[in-house]
Amino acid sequence: MAFSSFWKYCAPLSLLLLLSYSQTARGQAVQAENVTVLEGGTAQISCRLQNYDGSIVVIQNPRRQTLFFNGTRALKDDRFQMVLFTPRLVRITLTNVSVSDEGGYFCQLYTDDTHHQVATLSVVVPPEVPSVEVKTEAVEGGEVELTCVSPRSKPPATLRWVRDRREIAGVISQQENGKTVSVSNTIRIPVERKDNGAALSCEASHPALVGQKRVRHYSLDVHFAPTVKIIPPQGILREGDSLSLTCSVTGNPLPRDIQWSRVNDTLPERAEKTGNILHMSRLSQSHNGTYLCQAHNNYGRAADHYTLLVYDPGAVVETHSAVPYAVIGGILALLVFTVICVLIVTIWCSVRQKGSYLTHEASGLDEHGEVQEAFLNGNDASQGKKEYLL
Repeated sequence: MAFSSFWKYCAPLSLLLLLSYSQTARGQAVQAENVTVLEGGTAQISCRLQNYDGSIVVIQNPRRQTLFFNGTRALKDDRFQMVLFTPRLVRITLTNVSVSDEGGYFCQLYTDDTHHQVATLSVVVPPEVPSVEVKTEAVEGGEVELTCVSPRSKPPATLRWVRDRREIAGVISQQENGKTVSVSNTIRIPVERKDNGAALSCEASHPALVGQKRVRHYSLDVHFAPTVKIIPPQGILREGDSLSLTCSVTGNPLPRDIQWSRVNDTLPERAEKTGNILHMSRLSQSHNGTYLCQAHNNYGRAADHYTLLVYDPGAVVETHSAVPYAVIGGILALLVFTVICVLIVTIWCSVRQKGSYLTHEASGLDEHGEVQEAFLNGNDASQGKKEYLL
């Protein structure tokens, strides 16, 4: 009754009732029932009697060893117990059933002639949670080969790979191990850096699980070369400040040995290295330079650099204060030059204007004398003028 739902879904494993009769001269008959049970469970083997007259009843195992003789134990195996012995029904139980217990159990009725019926015991082995075997290492840009294995089931379990709720087609293989079967499902998938940590699962289904599944979860472990990035500080660094450089490193496996150095120079004496952090206190211009952070693993090497330039506050102030004076001096020099140029032009223009006036004045006196002389001499003024001009 405990397995009624199991038998409903699993027809091949259903409890089969075979009715067979053996008649004696006095009409006696024996009937046996076939039984299917889960490994590790308890099987009930029953022999039904008809017209029983007290004859000897013997129950034997598949190796024809007598288990019970008319209700008395004959084989020293405490897993077998006689639970019922009546004129109509003889029943024994077998606990902790294993596949080695499978076979036909004989219900024999001894009269003038011996008659028997066989109760066939079938053992079902549900799969355990499958295991995952990594056939090839997952490296960025390559392929990974994974095998899901269910080492023992009966009948064979069904295995499938699932990623993001989608089945991944694989190669199925089976191998018999006595009465049980080992099943495997192998897949090959390309992998990139982004696939590291991706979740896959291998699911095992079986009729004995009644719709349930045994699931093994697996996370992809993709190996890839490291990347390195130095996180720079914010703002301008001045003498006396402190500096902490953080080297951010990724990679699988994650590099453990992170190297700090300075290009074409050694690290400053006060530089402190703590893992991926380089710390320098009381900065000065002697700290200037290009600093390198390097890391490597079995799949590659990477580096990043940072150029440090420490400013002297005094030099900055002096430089900025000298600029206004230079500008003011230049402006004053330009003004003086402009004034001098204006004075020179003004004087030159004044002298030239005065000379022109004296010249015109002298020319006027000569003309006046000539006219006066012509008038006194009685000459025609215009005639004299013409002679003068000639």
